[in-house]
Amino acid sequence: MTQINRQKLQALCAREQQKFIAEHSQSAEMYARARKSLLGGVPMNWMRKWAGAFPIFVARAKGAHFTDVDGREYVDLCLGDTGAMTGHSPDVVADAIAKRVREGITLMLPTEDSIWVADELKWRFGLTYWQFALTATDANRFAIRIAREITQRSKIMVYNYCYHGTVDESFASLRDGVVGPRRGNIGPPVNPAETTRVVEFNDLNAVEDALKHHDVAVVLAEPAMTNVGIILPDAGYWKAARELTRKYGTLLLADETHTICVGPGGCTRDWKLDPDFVVFGKPIGSGIPGSTYGCTEEVAERISTRIELEDCDVGGIGGTLAGNALSLAAMRATLENVLTARAFEAMIPLATQFADGVSGEIKKHALPWNVQQLGARAEYTFREKPPRNGGESAAASDFELERFLHLYALNRGVLLTPFHNMALMCPATTEADVDLHTRIFAEAAGELTV
Repeated sequence: MTQINRQKLQALCAREQQKFIAEHSQSAEMYARARKSLLGGVPMNWMRKWAGAFPIFVARAKGAHFTDVDGREYVDLCLGDTGAMTGHSPDVVADAIAKRVREGITLMLPTEDSIWVADELKWRFGLTYWQFALTATDANRFAIRIAREITQRSKIMVYNYCYHGTVDESFASLRDGVVGPRRGNIGPPVNPAETTRVVEFNDLNAVEDALKHHDVAVVLAEPAMTNVGIILPDAGYWKAARELTRKYGTLLLADETHTICVGPGGCTRDWKLDPDFVVFGKPIGSGIPGSTYGCTEEVAERISTRIELEDCDVGGIGGTLAGNALSLAAMRATLENVLTARAFEAMIPLATQFADGVSGEIKKHALPWNVQQLGARAEYTFREKPPRNGGESAAASDFELERFLHLYALNRGVLLTPFHNMALMCPATTEADVDLHTRIFAEAAGELTV
């Protein structure tokens, strides 16, 4: 296998940074202005993590492309880290949003759209009852609170190196088998060891060890891990894990926010999972803030017996803008017209094309890397075999190499997700878009291995 020459990698990184700075003068100017009033020069701290010397500022976006303030056009394979999985500003959604804006944005009262969306979600995922929030983080938080209330248990279980938004309990990881705050965890309210049990993905013995204490209210999980590389479950894993949760009286929450890339009903429908809760956020409103969480009839009955009408607004579940009319209009237009079965039939083969192209170049250059695909999503990691859990994947991370490949692609017109090597297809993505990335990846691999 080819070993990367680190001195050469550093030289290539320096060259690419010079190229980036030279070609993004307007973004540089805006960044300088932004640093005078925006903390870190960005409206949200994660925007600092792009591989360039500063973030590029966007002028406009449509479909699978966007244009920056310097007039440079890009193929967007990041798509707002799934928030724009629908493509940027689908016309049918933009029209529905414009109509709703003229007719009232938020009311604290329901609209007919809420019924349509809930009925659609019930059909897609198979869970009976639905509620709405503004982010998947909130939806996860609310479902966790419900699980704790109806089980009267204090802990949750998550997987090592998981990500479920900014849920406090999920920022826990394993170090030498001991649960503690995950690296970079900012101001945790308590040591997450007090709230959370952490296990490695695909380890059923670890799941049983975590649940046998009878203090875990809910297992919070992506059906396939997607935020530390794509990690697929072993055959039969979820069937066995579901049996363990039932054995120990623990609920199961499937966070489909990223795994919706598998199809209209996510992994829950495609893999015939049977969770007690489902959370779906990010692309559900084509980028308009909104999310949802659904539950089974049994869970709904258990919670309804414990909440008094007088107290339903002070229990830590809700939000003044949750379920607002604009979000629900965007969700209806998205589910009805954009994230359809027909769209996935086009998107998933493009992800296969992406994975095949990258895999071919990895083999050609004898690099010890691999590619995984999950529906309309594909990702490569810096280890020879696909990881089976978060610990394995995290151990193979290479920040310097990742930033070089991202910046190399960015300088040639392709945007990848800044946190890892993920590419996502949207209904507007084309074969030509994917081919462009394959050519760029081939050039980068060639330069690294000459």
